[in-house]
Amino acid sequence: MCRTDSSAIRPKASALGRHGGSQAGVQGGKGTHWTTALAPYLFVFPAFAIVFIFVIVAALNTCRLAFTDSTLLRPGKFVGIENFVKIVHDDYFWTALLNSTLYVVCVVPFMVILPLMLANLVKGNSRIMGFFRTSFYTPVVMSAVVVGMIWTNLLDPKGLVNSVLESLHIIHSPIPFLSDRWLILFTSMFVTIWLGLGYYMVIYLTALANIDISLYEAASLDGAGPIRQFLYVTIPGVRSTIVLIMMLSTIAAFRVFNEIYVLTNGTAGPGGEDITMSMLIQREGTGIQARTGYASALSLIVLVVVGAMLILQQIIQKRGEDS
Repeated sequence: MCRTDSSAIRPKASALGRHGGSQAGVQGGKGTHWTTALAPYLFVFPAFAIVFIFVIVAALNTCRLAFTDSTLLRPGKFVGIENFVKIVHDDYFWTALLNSTLYVVCVVPFMVILPLMLANLVKGNSRIMGFFRTSFYTPVVMSAVVVGMIWTNLLDPKGLVNSVLESLHIIHSPIPFLSDRWLILFTSMFVTIWLGLGYYMVIYLTALANIDISLYEAASLDGAGPIRQFLYVTIPGVRSTIVLIMMLSTIAAFRVFNEIYVLTNGTAGPGGEDITMSMLIQREGTGIQARTGYASALSLIVLVVVGAMLILQQIIQKRGEDS
């Protein structure tokens, strides 16, 4: 009988095995590739869904409501620009716009300059500098209610500030910090600055850490003192951070709400003369008789005004760099 040589068959079988294994590897590789490509999107999807529903959809719905006469209890109908015409003739709107604009003009320069000076003073690694950094940052983590209670008690006619001033015979009658139209506004500005110093100081500390120390050494060898080093090394080194903080503080100042609301116990001062744009939107957009269409129109105006301020800042900055 003729015997078949098994050694001749083995190479074919091994080749078949290698070929089949390579096909399985390719198929497995394709599956792994798709899983790897899809994994990042699965991680991002929950955050994207939250942003899409509560930011994008809400913003589009606000734009829609701004052109309707809807209230809390009825959807309303399309009325065109009627809400904006009412806003122009609303005295509260012009008062709120004035107060919010004054807030930006008075608060933003301090928010840009003071935190930078503080960060430059406490940028060391010693324990005492760590203590000061913690102390300056503590107000940031405090709630608005606690801050309001602290400053309301301090500035009350019988509070600590008036009592100390009277005991030193600096004043003869209590200063109406919480009852005068302008004093309430400027007191709120002071509280806003006090709250924001620590937050923006931390941002500046990060920027200062990225400045090359050799620049300070070269400036020192050229005879530059601390002030000249601050002006010609520190400020140019954190210029982009200054722009960022200017933008953030502008948005926060124009949308101020907590400070004035807490200091005035929600009344916006005598006769509502210290009302801001955010407080006006809250007043018109909440409650049983809320005018959601009117409040949405106010929100669009805030968006346009803040956007115009940011664009103006960018133009001024660009012209300064070009010159």
